[in-house]
Amino acid sequence: MFSGIVEEVGSIDSIQRVPSGLKLHIRCKKILDDLKLGDSVAVNGVCLTAVEINDDSFVADVSFETLSKSNLGDLKIKEFVNLERALKVSDRLSGHIVLGHIDSKCIISKIQRSGDFYILGLSIDNYVYRYCIKKGSVCIDGISLTINELDNTYLELTIIPHTFENTNLRYKKVGNYVNIEVDVLGKYVEKMLKLGSSIDENFLKENGFI
Repeated sequence: MFSGIVEEVGSIDSIQRVPSGLKLHIRCKKILDDLKLGDSVAVNGVCLTAVEINDDSFVADVSFETLSKSNLGDLKIKEFVNLERALKVSDRLSGHIVLGHIDSKCIISKIQRSGDFYILGLSIDNYVYRYCIKKGSVCIDGISLTINELDNTYLELTIIPHTFENTNLRYKKVGNYVNIEVDVLGKYVEKMLKLGSSIDENFLKENGFI
């Protein structure tokens, strides 16, 4: 589990094709401090497992399923990626609950500076729209962000200067793809409503939401 607060921007050192998909060699520094074999790392919001750790990089396997659902298959050597280690139980949840399970990849339709801030516009499909609400949370390339504008084909976010300068968003251009993970709480609520379950304060407490 992650929070969508990017710890470091790493870069792709090499890409190795293997029968099951790809091996990504990712150059980084900060997240290697306490990273162990088998640990989870969010790479552009995709939950991957560290299968090899070196002095200045780590290696993660990416399956064909993950490649088909995310922008990891589009990565090139030296391209920048957002990195976040899995949460500790004692960590502050500064973003929102992120699983690292990508729902879709969306194309950037607008990047516009507005004073010190940046406006990021994405073209979305009906599935993404279904689970988004205005002022709700969404995870874009592993970054926890708040939705400012929304309709069934378009989603818009305002990016603060710190986030823009300290993530891979500063390298993105119109036409690039980003990974999107919608808020998982919306999926649970939808399922419970379909099953006819009663969602009240007791239900939320019993299931750990409050």
